[in-house]
Amino acid sequence: MNTLIAVAIAPVGVGDELSKHVAEVVKVIRESGLPNKTTSMFTEIEGDWDKVMDVVKRATFVLAEKGIRTEVVLKADIRPGVEGMMEGKLDRLNEALNDKPPAEEKSVEDKIRQTLGRIRR
Repeated sequence: MNTLIAVAIAPVGVGDELSKHVAEVVKVIRESGLPNKTTSMFTEIEGDWDKVMDVVKRATFVLAEKGIRTEVVLKADIRPGVEGMMEGKLDRLNEALNDKPPAEEKSVEDKIRQTLGRIRR
């Protein structure tokens, strides 16, 4: 079952600067091979529910196994039969913000023409 999660895994009680510990967590996620994107507050991971949750567990335990108290905040969107949610949601949002109807898939030639049109202006 395809799942998109936003997860924040953070150490507690290790001081003010957390980036070294968070980097260890993000490294596990990136090495998983699942589509992922890290922002300043969360990392999104997309894939099969079991695979995503396994990555979350391994990423959490990288700190917990060192004796570091670890906090996990997780939000999940489960949409059977839908893939590419991480990018698709943003594409649809950006189209709505531009007040344009959803665009049909453009050919490579159409995209080149559109780009050249912008350059010539």
